[in-house]
Amino acid sequence: MSKEIWGYARVSTKEQNLERQLVELRQYVPKEENIISDKQSGKDFERTGYQSLKERVREGDELYIKSIYRLGRDKDAIKDELSFFKKKGVIVHILSFPQTMIEVTDEHQKSVMELVNNLLIEVFSFVAQEERENIRRRQAEGIALWRKTGKTKTGRPYGRPKVQFPSNWKKIYVLWKEKKLKSKEARYLLKISKNVFYRLVKEYEGLGGN
Repeated sequence: MSKEIWGYARVSTKEQNLERQLVELRQYVPKEENIISDKQSGKDFERTGYQSLKERVREGDELYIKSIYRLGRDKDAIKDELSFFKKKGVIVHILSFPQTMIEVTDEHQKSVMELVNNLLIEVFSFVAQEERENIRRRQAEGIALWRKTGKTKTGRPYGRPKVQFPSNWKKIYVLWKEKKLKSKEARYLLKISKNVFYRLVKEYEGLGGN
């Protein structure tokens, strides 16, 4: 059975465009139908296209990917996936790694290329994992700062800004509470929405307003 050449492309959302990856992959993958793509987050590997690719590749096939980030984001998971292809006898080319494109003419060069690729894959997998951990760390720092000061790193209050009570709030609130005004009439006089009205009622009554 002759070997097949495959390509894999991924973007994180349906709004993002795959075309730049596809243009580059077409330089190495002769058959358009052999370029598999997903529009899904790289947080895990449960993607329709990717799982289909894993089922279709065979020993001796080659797989081209634009960047290690297109494969996934989690260091350990990436290593597991690369191990899967290695055990299956599939050669993986990461196009952002120049060393992966060395022409193999003998077994010695092949061994050197595999060694370089493994080192690069380890480094880039580590970078991908570090990026995720940095995001989590920044989020944790932001939450800690908010809990301490009530503000974000930019100095702005965390979350949605509180809506101020309208100047005529107390008067309208009393009339509404005494059922002299319907909520629709009260909201009209206060010039606020239904959601804001009931949120202010809750806040006002929580503060002991009457």
